Amino acid sequence: MPVRLVNAQGRAGLCVEGRIVDVERAAGGRFGSDPMSVLARWDEFRDWAGGVRAGAGQKVFGIGLNYRSHAAESKMELPKQPLVFTKFPNCLSGPRADVVLTSERVDYEVELVAVIGRRGRRIGEARALDYVAGYCVGQDISDRALQFADKPPQFSMGKSADSFGPIGPAAVSLDAFADPDDLPIWCEIAGLRLQDDRTSNLIFPVGELVSYLSRFCTLEPGDLIFTGTPAGVGSTRDPRRYLAPGDVIESGIEGIGALRNRCIAGN
Repeated sequence: MPVRLVNAQGRAGLCVEGRIVDVERAAGGRFGSDPMSVLARWDEFRDWAGGVRAGAGQKVFGIGLNYRSHAAESKMELPKQPLVFTKFPNCLSGPRADVVLTSERVDYEVELVAVIGRRGRRIGEARALDYVAGYCVGQDISDRALQFADKPPQFSMGKSADSFGPIGPAAVSLDAFADPDDLPIWCEIAGLRLQDDRTSNLIFPVGELVSYLSRFCTLEPGDLIFTGTPAGVGSTRDPRRYLAPGDVIESGIEGIGALRNRCIAGN
């Protein structure tokens, strides 16, 4: 397996399954935080890194109703503060992983995912992006049957089945973008473009989300923020357009790349 060592805000990071793992913490101090010190022990590091998997202990945040277009199609007022839920880490999968359908009402939601690169608490909005190691593409796959089975809705349960969080194809540092707050984002199924927007239309941009979340909990390297989806989800279409076995979901953000996930029937 190729080993990808990255510099995540000055700390050595390992790119695993589309996520950044802090090397010093994951190795229990066996390797230091300085990327150059890791390179000096490359053969030893490579042997260790081959067995690393993205840890199950990190936080995965989701943000609901965070595009103006999605709020409009949902016939809901714009939120006055971020609507936060969590996705369980077991849902995460790779950029080419299959999506296992759990009902006949599973939906797609392309999203920009922010990867936290530095530990922080009560982070000011002006410097919040300094705590972001990079952006990747994500799919917030959602079982609407489970999510809306009762009141209040069960967002975390409906969005956390195994395979319901494909991310990747890489974590791209923000300095790679001319404007990291304005990126084209899209989703296609069977060659039809069903979602097409720009991240500049986020109601709460990434910096504001990082600052807001850090008011309530410490953010750690490797934490993920699924920042919300634009208009075009299947549950708001007429007729409804839910995922079916054999569908291939292509999800992309300009400057990052695209996911390609095949849908298969669950048990």
